[in-house]
Amino acid sequence: MINRRQVLQLSAGMLAGAAMGAPTPRASAAQSTVQLIQRAIPGSGELLPVIGMGTSRTFDTGADAASLADLSEVMQAFFAGSGEVIDSSPMYGNAESRVGDILRAMAQPPELFAATKVWTTGREQGIAQMRESARRMHVERFDLIAVHNLQDWQTQLDTLKQWREEGRVRYIGITTSHGRDHEQFIQVMRSEPLDFVQFSYNIQDRAAEQTLLPLAQERGIATMINRPYQRGQLFVRSRARALPALAAELDCDSWGQFYLKFILGHPAVTCIIPATSSPGHMADNMQANFGRVPDAAQRRQMLNIFESL
Repeated sequence: MINRRQVLQLSAGMLAGAAMGAPTPRASAAQSTVQLIQRAIPGSGELLPVIGMGTSRTFDTGADAASLADLSEVMQAFFAGSGEVIDSSPMYGNAESRVGDILRAMAQPPELFAATKVWTTGREQGIAQMRESARRMHVERFDLIAVHNLQDWQTQLDTLKQWREEGRVRYIGITTSHGRDHEQFIQVMRSEPLDFVQFSYNIQDRAAEQTLLPLAQERGIATMINRPYQRGQLFVRSRARALPALAAELDCDSWGQFYLKFILGHPAVTCIIPATSSPGHMADNMQANFGRVPDAAQRRQMLNIFESL
């Protein structure tokens, strides 16, 4: 756990960074000239910026000052790009705690859509874990809690439905982190009153287009997309390749933005949560929060371009 001295050091670092022109929690002048892309949560109509932040692996660090300073820069870049959705899980080691450490160190944390997961067996164990997640992430009430990888999903979802009714959580859902258990996942989507589902989808792994995305659209369920870069595999194919002319038409100046905009071109996608520990990569990701989104014809062009790499 972060101690008082580290909080003071981290806070001082943030203030020094702001004085030197580091990103602050608002859109840059360049970003303000193009439109922020937002999508509605079907069940409520609430609008969310389309690029969020995942924390798997990237935020599983120690609480030393150097690690916290690095992650603080990542979160500053995220908020500077009008990001709101931060997703974590007890499965991700120290990730929830590191997010909470940085939020505690901020005098005025920006607006946040806080999401985590319950990943255990048993009703009381689930309740205890969710309360601990709130403490670790420095969240009074989560916006979203989802059952992680369907673990003991009936038990945990029963608790979440009760919590939603009581106002202890705003939205509930289920997740799969690597495409497994799709049949059961689909059954739960069809039978339960879910607000969100989370699964993998990208320009290479398009299995979700077959059933998951259409079913979410049909059922009025918001979608949160993980592994948008296929754990970095997409960049292996595009490394050292020049961006196509189409990228400029979509306000993209990197392959990362190109891949994110492909995902956003699907109308059933609500939010994407790329994870990174690099402030530069985060700033690049957040550029996809703005500008134009491909139509169906442009998405076909993007797919043709990718398959020719």
